[in-house]
Amino acid sequence: MRTLHVGLRVADPDRAVAFYTAVGYHVVGRVPDTPFGQLTMLTLPDDDGVSVELVFDPTEAGRPRGTGLSHLVIQVESMDATVTDLRAKGIDVAEPESPDGSADFLTSWLTDPDGNRIELVQWRTGHADGLTAADWS
Repeated sequence: MRTLHVGLRVADPDRAVAFYTAVGYHVVGRVPDTPFGQLTMLTLPDDDGVSVELVFDPTEAGRPRGTGLSHLVIQVESMDATVTDLRAKGIDVAEPESPDGSADFLTSWLTDPDGNRIELVQWRTGHADGLTAADWS
């Protein structure tokens, strides 16, 4: 099994797409009318498939979009280059920190226009893509 994508409820699909494309996602496709609302499928250049689905339900306008979502995690090759690029695009990104105090394992946080938290992760050289059991041994 593997995670396919994360569905995020958004208040304004155009604003959300503008934000996520600035982060580096590309629109794969759209489904204009479903029982859940309008769907926009996104992927990052190195993803094998859709990793984020933006969900906009016009009938929920003005109502809370609460979810169980804690955060979305995006792996980056270079934290410095990514943070510099995002800030140049006007996106507020927290100063990177290292969870283990090393110089090559870094995390940073940003928040999308709908309040969804996103964690950026730069793994140390040689680390597997994503978390594995080795991270807890």
